[in-house]
Amino acid sequence: MDLHLEHVTLVYPDGESTLTAVDDVSLTVPSGTTTALLGPSGSGKSSLLAVAGGLTPPTSGSVTLGDGEPLFTTTTTRDVATRARLDRIGFVFQQPQLIASLTALEQLELLSHLRGKRPSAAREHALSVLDAVGLGPWAHKRPGTLSGGQRQRVAIARALAGSPDVLLVDEPTSALDHERGTEIIELITSLARELGAATLLVSHDESTLDAVDRREQLVDGRLVETSPRTSPGTSPGTGEAA
Repeated sequence: MDLHLEHVTLVYPDGESTLTAVDDVSLTVPSGTTTALLGPSGSGKSSLLAVAGGLTPPTSGSVTLGDGEPLFTTTTTRDVATRARLDRIGFVFQQPQLIASLTALEQLELLSHLRGKRPSAAREHALSVLDAVGLGPWAHKRPGTLSGGQRQRVAIARALAGSPDVLLVDEPTSALDHERGTEIIELITSLARELGAATLLVSHDESTLDAVDRREQLVDGRLVETSPRTSPGTSPGTGEAA
């Protein structure tokens, strides 16, 4: 399903005044595509991602799916938002946030248990998702024995294990070198396309984003630029061979 952010505004108290972190943002992320959200520190990228994932309610506006199915609004209760995140949204955070005592497989099985899946079905599905991110042979390894790139792949697998409608990714390459960061972005976009997840990705490193479908620039809480992905071998803005 497509993800729609419609006139989203987020205002925080700031002493005796207020701070507008997100200012009337409307954005659509089509199913199966990846949109990268770029901008300087403090531009509102993470705040917008928090609203899109129901972690923070918008001051005004709404987050909807498909043809207008409401997901998060100004009146969404905490319980409803929690259930929606569990059933419909996958998160990949800046740090993998894995549980040190659990193996890669168990990280995925834990979320399946919270979703009410049968243990045998959950294990089979979790193994298939780990295979999809190239970690089948490491399924029974704990985070401490995995590299940084492998831990991030476990986090991606965990986010996708529930076949979410929406995938939200916050700075997934910040702790990785350029080569591994590019590989992670390529993996996310490939799996999002395969699974049909509408993917919104916050990044500070534009050099790793060749694989994304679209780039959006956020400054002072407002979208200021739209840049569709240019196909290899074409000149930006022309669509013609260079």
